[in-house]
Amino acid sequence: MTAPETVDVLVVGAGFAGMRALHALRGQGMSVVVLEAGDDVGGVWYWNRYPGARCDVESYDYSYSFSEELEQEWRWNERFAAQPEILRYAQHVADHFGLRRDIVFGQQMTSATYDEQAARWTVTTHTGCVWDAQFLVMAVGNLSATKAPDIAGLDIFAGRVFHTARWPHEPVDLTGLRVGVIGTGSSGAQLIPIVAQQTAHLTVFQRSANFSIPACNGPVSDERDAEVKAAYAERRAIAQNSPSGLGFMPDRASAAAADPEERRARFEQAWAGAGFGFLFTYHDLLLDEASNATAAEFCREKIAAIVKDPRTRELLTPHGFPFGGKRPSVDSGYFETFNRDNVMLVDLRATPIRDVTPTSLRTTDAEYPLDVLILATGFDAFTGALLRPDITGRGGHSLREAWSTGPRTYLGLGVAGFPNLFVIAGPGSPSLLSNVLLSIEHHVDWLAVLLRTAVADGIVEIEATEEAQDRWVEHVNRRAQETLYPRAPSYYMGDDLPGKPRVFMPYSGGVRDYRRILEQVERDGYEGFALRRSLLGETVPVR
Repeated sequence: MTAPETVDVLVVGAGFAGMRALHALRGQGMSVVVLEAGDDVGGVWYWNRYPGARCDVESYDYSYSFSEELEQEWRWNERFAAQPEILRYAQHVADHFGLRRDIVFGQQMTSATYDEQAARWTVTTHTGCVWDAQFLVMAVGNLSATKAPDIAGLDIFAGRVFHTARWPHEPVDLTGLRVGVIGTGSSGAQLIPIVAQQTAHLTVFQRSANFSIPACNGPVSDERDAEVKAAYAERRAIAQNSPSGLGFMPDRASAAAADPEERRARFEQAWAGAGFGFLFTYHDLLLDEASNATAAEFCREKIAAIVKDPRTRELLTPHGFPFGGKRPSVDSGYFETFNRDNVMLVDLRATPIRDVTPTSLRTTDAEYPLDVLILATGFDAFTGALLRPDITGRGGHSLREAWSTGPRTYLGLGVAGFPNLFVIAGPGSPSLLSNVLLSIEHHVDWLAVLLRTAVADGIVEIEATEEAQDRWVEHVNRRAQETLYPRAPSYYMGDDLPGKPRVFMPYSGGVRDYRRILEQVERDGYEGFALRRSLLGETVPVR
C-alpha cells in the first residue's frame, strides 16, 4: 500500500462521463483526479474495437455540447461514427482541454470505503495505490462490465477466443477461417455483416431474435457539415426538449388509430432514414399494445422481404415481446448477411450449447468445427461496473447489500447510506433510454453546481435520504409500468444475467421531464438530499 493521495474529487472512469466530469469540476476550482483502468481515454470506445463497432446515435448528437469551439472545429466523417472515429474524438477532447494531466491510467478501482468521522472516501486500486477524496464520482458507464457465457470446455479451445468488448488492439485476420459468433444483440448485429465477408464460413449462434433497424449510414458532406454547424444551438435545444434526447418529436396521433396507408407511409419514411428514430414515429409505440403491434408487424414484413430461406427467416423474426421493449439494433446489412452461402444460423433455444472441444462447439444435436470463437455476449448492464468493486458506505454496509434486490437510487445520482458518492447516468436516470451523452451532461452540470454550492457553504457531507430514494424508486417503477418495457426480457429489466434481480432500471419518463425534475430539486435547495456542515467536529443537518 502507498500513502494516500488527497483530492477534492475522485472520478472513476475516463470515458465520456469521466472526462466531462473532470472538465466541469476542475472548472469549479476543485482538485480532481480520474482513475482509468485502460491505457487511454474513451471508455466503451477504447475497449470495443470489434469489426463494425459504431454508435447508433447520429455523430452530431453523440458529442459534447459544452464547447461551441469544439462543436465547430471537429469534423465528423460519417452520419453514424465508427469506433475509431469516436475514439479519435475522445482523444482530441482530452488533448484539447488538457485533461490527461489529471487522469491516472492503468488503475482499476477495487475498493472504496467511506470514513464517517472524516466524511471522506478511501479508494484503493488493483496496484495498491490509494486515494483520499471528499467526493467520489462513479463514471463507469452502463455497458462496461463484460459478460461471458459459462460454457464447458471454453478454456481448452485450441483456436482464438475473442469478446467483442475486449477486442485486441492489433488487427485480427479472419480470412479463410471457420468462425463462430455467439450472440445477436447490438454488438453481434454490427459485427456479423463484416465478419461474414472475411471468413470461409460463419456460424451464428442465436438465443433469441431481436428487432433491428437499418442505419442508412453514409458519409457527411461538406454541405451537411456546414448546415449542422450553422444551427447547432437550435439542434441542441430540440434534443434537450425531446423525449429521448435525440431530437425526434413523435407524432401525437395514435399509431393504432392512424389511417393504415398513411401509417405505412410514415413507417416507410422512418425505415429509410431515421435509424433509431423509427421508435418515435408515433408517440404511443411503447405505450399501447395495439400501436406497438403495427410497428412490430411492419418490421417483421421487412425481415420477410429480405431473408430468403424460410427457416432462417423464421428464426430471425422476433415474436413474443413488444417492438422496442428491448433496445433494437441499428444495423448495416444484418439481415441480408444471412442470404450468403457461407453463413449459417443455429437456434440455441431449440438446441442449446453443450460444450466446446479443442476444435469445435457442440450443441445438443450437432458439432460445428471452428477456428475462431467470438463472444458477442454483451454486458452486465447498469449495475455490473458499480457492484464489482467493494464499495462500503455508512455503517460498514456494502453497495452489493443495498442493491441485493435491485438498484435503488435517488434521481440515478445519489444512494442513501453512501454519502458524497455520486453516479453519472446511473440506474434510475434516463441513461440507456436516451442519448446518453446528453444525459451525462445533464448530470455533470447539475452535480458541478451542487458541489460548488456545498463547498461555498462549508458542507462536508451530501447524502440522499431514504425517504427521497423510496419515493424516486416508486416513481421510476410507476412510470415504467405505464410503458411496454417491462413486458420484454431485456437488460433494462436485468434479464442479461442469470440470478440478477428483475427490476426496471432506467427512467422512462423522458429526458425533458427528467431535466425539469433536476431543475426543481435544485430550486428547492436540493430537496431529497441531507446536506451537513461540520461544527466543532460534529456533523449537523443544514436542510
